[in-house]
Amino acid sequence: MRSSQLFSKTLRQVSTEADTVSHQLLLKAGMIYQVASGVYSYLPLGLRVVRNIERIIREELDAQGAQEMMMPVLQPFELWERTGRHVSFGQGLFTLSDRRDRKLCLGPTHEEVITEIVHHNVNSYRDLPLLLYQIQTKFRDEARPRGGLLRVREFTMVDAYSFDAGEAELDLSYQKMIQAYKNIYSRCGLPTMVVEADSGAIGGKESHEFMLLTSSGEDKIIHCPNCDYAANVDKAQSIKPPGEQEEPLPMEEVATPGIRTIEELASFLHIPKSRTLKAVFYSADKDLVFVVTRGDLEVNEVKLRHVLYCSELNLASEEQVKRAHLVAGSASPLGLHGIRTVADESITLGTNFVAGANKPDFHIRNVNYPRDFQVDLLVDITLAQAGQGCPKCGAKLLSAPGIEVGHIFKLGTMFSQKLAAFFLTREGSRKPIVMGCYGIGIGRILAAAVEYYHDDKGIIWPKSLAPYHVYLCALGMDNPELAQVAEKLYAELEAVGMATLFDDRLDPPGVKFNDADLLGIPLRLILSQRCLKSESVEIKWRTEKEPQLVPIAEAASKIDELLSTRGDSN
Repeated sequence: MRSSQLFSKTLRQVSTEADTVSHQLLLKAGMIYQVASGVYSYLPLGLRVVRNIERIIREELDAQGAQEMMMPVLQPFELWERTGRHVSFGQGLFTLSDRRDRKLCLGPTHEEVITEIVHHNVNSYRDLPLLLYQIQTKFRDEARPRGGLLRVREFTMVDAYSFDAGEAELDLSYQKMIQAYKNIYSRCGLPTMVVEADSGAIGGKESHEFMLLTSSGEDKIIHCPNCDYAANVDKAQSIKPPGEQEEPLPMEEVATPGIRTIEELASFLHIPKSRTLKAVFYSADKDLVFVVTRGDLEVNEVKLRHVLYCSELNLASEEQVKRAHLVAGSASPLGLHGIRTVADESITLGTNFVAGANKPDFHIRNVNYPRDFQVDLLVDITLAQAGQGCPKCGAKLLSAPGIEVGHIFKLGTMFSQKLAAFFLTREGSRKPIVMGCYGIGIGRILAAAVEYYHDDKGIIWPKSLAPYHVYLCALGMDNPELAQVAEKLYAELEAVGMATLFDDRLDPPGVKFNDADLLGIPLRLILSQRCLKSESVEIKWRTEKEPQLVPIAEAASKIDELLSTRGDSN
């Protein structure tokens, strides 16, 4: 491809709304174009990267015996009603009606559709196991699209689904897909960590995410340096630090004028935050819930949503708090009636806490559970933190930022039972098919690769993902002799199948070098007037400073040798 004919332009500045490195660089490099909030077009360079990612995924899934198919974007809303997921997806589900007022949705995922298809095509244990996948456009009505391709409303995703006769067989399919995913990310040049994850609206009894650890990551990973425990922050468990244990003392009221936060309270009374009780008010499916934790810990809203079995969880509004006669800044579960109360188990790890007095500017010393108050639920609802104990081995946990590039789930029979996807066993009985699902966001891999591989000049593509492998940079194309040599060299590279971007523009060298750095093509081939005199070309890797001189006649074979020995990553 010639740069003079390429449909895209590099940019020097982009909108300040581009808040991540990948968003900024992909826009600057002319690889994507933002059509609307959370909606992007892939321009030719970006699409070439996408096709490379898809090729790797297809090869690895096909190697596991998976069969590719294609399902529709439009889905009957009735299928979602039968599984009940129209509730759990909530406002994230795009819905519409056709001219006959039949309700449809734009698929954010395809569990319902694939289960319905399998229901009509699988009858016997002889039809199992089965592994199917597609690469398809998905839609989710994200409340706050951000991060460029990392959180969008329209995206391309790989859905793979396994169908087995039992849980043991599902375990085998699950491990097979874990290995396929590891192969995919390895070939993409992305070192990932497999972590325990929350199943979210997809559902299922077990799930794992593949996380790329990078300083710009949008998620937090909790992991143990001593064993293999790793989980995303929504799922992570920990051994919480114990509080001070003393003989319970009588409660006493203390004036705390103007004190409204845990930090202010601990400072005012000269006590650690772990000696306080924190009150947080939530609206769970519009019902008020009073949540209590130890003051040094934070509520994990994902865990809380699960224990409450609610589809929508938000901080309670000021009006809800007023109607319940709760005193923000001085609230506690003492004497609380008529409001569902959920407490973290940390309230049992300590004694003689300071809690709100349920009236402005006062708190109560020496509050103890269960002597002084009761709760409806006592469970783990706080975020695991670095420095707390590993739930497996007790070592101190670490935290690291990461980007999710894949998510897999053990669905079990939750979909097959609701959509009647049964099979006849060898003994002649009918049982629900045991399912797993495996998702990879194509745009996420592209963005994650840029987040991981870049410098202050631009993108640094791994060879396996690069839109082109060679950037032929001809300096002085207005010189007939140089232009003739450059054209001949470009033809030779194309003839041997070398993916080459030929910068045949008449722009100054500085412009061409800046674009070469920005686009991140692995190998740069520079042809100049000085090169003509020595009958050589300069060859330089994107990540190296110094070029090497190679005779023009040997350039094609030398480049082939360099690319063959380089490997798939930088």
